[in-house]
Amino acid sequence: QLQLVESGGGLAQPGGSLRLSCTASEFALENSPIAWFRQAPGKERESVSCISITGSRTNYEDAVMGRFTISRDNAKRTVYLQMNNLKPEDTATYYCIPVLGNAWACTFQIRGSWGQGTQVTVSS
Repeated sequence: QLQLVESGGGLAQPGGSLRLSCTASEFALENSPIAWFRQAPGKERESVSCISITGSRTNYEDAVMGRFTISRDNAKRTVYLQMNNLKPEDTATYYCIPVLGNAWACTFQIRGSWGQGTQVTVSS
């Protein structure tokens, strides 16, 4: 099962920051493009950002462009999502998952199973 583990969520004030981490114990995360998705209560899951295997290519949805930064440290088998200038509408459960792509491209076509996710709540 291509399933990853998310962490780093919590409560943040509007305008604040959080950094999410995505790791795997039995999956060679460093060999796959990875994407972050999120799902707010009562809404469908939506894509947020993805990163290619080398980290040379990243994509962002318009809602987070300029505020979120995806990165990876393949030596640590970890992908990060730095979230700055958080807004209440960013409140959601965030998931990371392997996606289709290669060393220089990433997509939002998933190729694994959803994990437990990590809850992000933005509220004053």
